[in-house]
Amino acid sequence: MKILVTGATGKVGSRLAKRLAQRGHHVRALVRDPTRAVDLRSVDIELAKGDLLAPDSLATAVRDVDAVVHCAAFFRGATAEQAHEVNDLGTQHLGNAARVAGVKRFVFTSTGLVYGPRAPGRRGEPTHEDEACEPTAAYPVSKLAAERFLLGLDGLDVRVVRLPFVYGDGDPHIEEVVPMMRDFPPTQRMSIAHHVDVAQAIARLLDAASPAHRIYNLTDDEAPDLATLFASVSAPPPDGTNPERARAFEAVMDGRRMREDLGFSPEFPRLVASVSVTKIAAGTHVAR
Repeated sequence: MKILVTGATGKVGSRLAKRLAQRGHHVRALVRDPTRAVDLRSVDIELAKGDLLAPDSLATAVRDVDAVVHCAAFFRGATAEQAHEVNDLGTQHLGNAARVAGVKRFVFTSTGLVYGPRAPGRRGEPTHEDEACEPTAAYPVSKLAAERFLLGLDGLDVRVVRLPFVYGDGDPHIEEVVPMMRDFPPTQRMSIAHHVDVAQAIARLLDAASPAHRIYNLTDDEAPDLATLFASVSAPPPDGTNPERARAFEAVMDGRRMREDLGFSPEFPRLVASVSVTKIAAGTHVAR
């Protein structure tokens, strides 16, 4: 396929774009500043200059592509207004451009945080795709709005993958969240997935001619607690002094639908497997 990937200079998008290219796809990356994407051009990824907030710049980017994989988002540090503008309105602009251009498939990377905090009696229970979504934080609110817009578009084959906490492959994501989650409960659990498995899941969604559903959770086989996640980067466990703030980040998902419908099986089924491989490979891992 010829695939447009947005967010290709970010954590998820950069690794995904390269893996899609390794699979033999022609990958075009939407970038605001081509000088920040030299490493993409070096692996034969085509660059298309454009901005989600400038709708007129998107027509060229989506021209003649078979599929769009939309990873671009404003997450950490975004105000509610910025999250809405980039994640919701920007997605609307891209979805409309893709529909007009006759793009066959549109994969949207959403987040497991769209489900929102669980009721007290159900904390830690996995959420499945058909459950009601009641997010409270600005980022998942904006992502849920974007999901609903895309799924309501006529003439565009939209597939939504709700991502968990993504890590591995040289990504310092775990180290970066330690300060932010320092006051979370150490026993709070969180679904995770390695970058290798994000690429696998999205490839399966792209390849499926007609998936049985339009929304899929992505998750490993196990959801570690935060004490275990912190220990994987040699950090002491969080102190649990602010459990109320932590509730917005409760995200334990049920991943059976993707396994049953698409044949997904994680290469890294649990955090320990990834840590052991990372140590053996001195911090590097190439998708098999």
